[in-house]
Amino acid sequence: MPHHDVLVVGGGTGNNVAAAAADAGLDTALVENGPLGGTCLNRGCNPSKMLIQAATAANHVRDADRFFLDASLEDVDYAAIIDDMDETLSPLAAGIEDRYRRKEHLTMYKDEAVFVDERTVEVGGERVSADKVVVAAGSRPLVPPIDGLDEVDYITSTEALYQREQPDSLVILGGGYIAVELGYFFESLGTDVTIVEMMDSLVPREDPDVAEAFTDIASERHEVYTGYRATRVEEDGDGVVVHAEAENGDTVAVRGEDVLVALGRRPNTDTLDVAAAGIETDDRGFVVTDDRLQTSAEGVWAQGDIADNAMFKHSGDYETQVTVENVVHGGDAAADFTAMPHAIFTEPQMAGVGETEAELEEAGTEYVVGREDLPGTPMGRAKKLDHGFVKMLASPDGEILGCHMLGYEASTMIHEVVVAMRAGSGHVSDITDTIHAHPTLNKVVQYAFEDVSL
Repeated sequence: MPHHDVLVVGGGTGNNVAAAAADAGLDTALVENGPLGGTCLNRGCNPSKMLIQAATAANHVRDADRFFLDASLEDVDYAAIIDDMDETLSPLAAGIEDRYRRKEHLTMYKDEAVFVDERTVEVGGERVSADKVVVAAGSRPLVPPIDGLDEVDYITSTEALYQREQPDSLVILGGGYIAVELGYFFESLGTDVTIVEMMDSLVPREDPDVAEAFTDIASERHEVYTGYRATRVEEDGDGVVVHAEAENGDTVAVRGEDVLVALGRRPNTDTLDVAAAGIETDDRGFVVTDDRLQTSAEGVWAQGDIADNAMFKHSGDYETQVTVENVVHGGDAAADFTAMPHAIFTEPQMAGVGETEAELEEAGTEYVVGREDLPGTPMGRAKKLDHGFVKMLASPDGEILGCHMLGYEASTMIHEVVVAMRAGSGHVSDITDTIHAHPTLNKVVQYAFEDVSL
């Protein structure tokens, strides 16, 4: 049985742990059945953002007349958009694997891994063990047991990103960030989109003001049913009908050529059989870790989606730093997820960091609010923006508790608040005392922070 110093299961952010271990001279094994780079590079944020750029470009052409420019969108070569994305990203994953196969001290196993004992997996009929194991096997789309769903040809985000034929109409089950990003993409390129979400708004984890505002915007683009749970799915000729029901008993039936299931993601702990290695999971199947990212099993760490500390690529990258320090260098680094930002790449974008107003109210935390609308700022006027705002939440003595925004390039604007909360004093004055170049988009952040009464 091959035995290594370090065994990494999962080639997403885990591949960087494996590379660091090998570079440190440790005999390292990396197990990954698919392309290296994980969900983000191959089935998630990288491909989706490339497609969304095409959608936004199409909308810019449609909006050209607002700037007195005569332009029209004559055609969309949908297959070419998909092919360009695939041809751009696929070589990146292949390049990572080629480099790793030539890396000294690193052994690649291209197969599924299943735990069979403590720090021991079976890979392609062969048992492989190690002194230290890092579980970084990610997650996959969650497909709940909806009546009739298994009898139709539904798609998940994995298939939606790569199918070369554009559907004329699409029903999306779910209203989270994956659902609304893909809804924006498909609708912008000409697909009629219907979204069915069980909560009272789309993106329900966002601050309530952001979620409400975006739901209104999305309802102008799509047919949106919030407060409805999908109960049954059935074929209807060359399409699919989704039946949904509200809590008050009201029902709707919506039809689409395809149905996209975007109801969240589930960890891959079941396919790994982590229990065989003594690795504890929570009631949703995620690996339980401490602040050192150690699991309940001795000599085993976990990171990324499978550990659910924060299911973002950037949080996985941060966890990699902690794991490398502790596993490779024998350190005692603790993970600190303070001020973990997130962004949603619709148009307008959404972004946030820290607590939402709903979370503060539920916790009974005293807070004050500052707010500024984006369209009324100098750059908002220059860009002729119709939507957007920045909302900040602070304690009465000025500690920044959270900041949430909707608007053009919100994913970029959020970062000065992240820096203030994580690397600055964390006080409102970190923003208000900063000189902001005029008339940049980020002036709206300054104005929102100046609006708070302390």
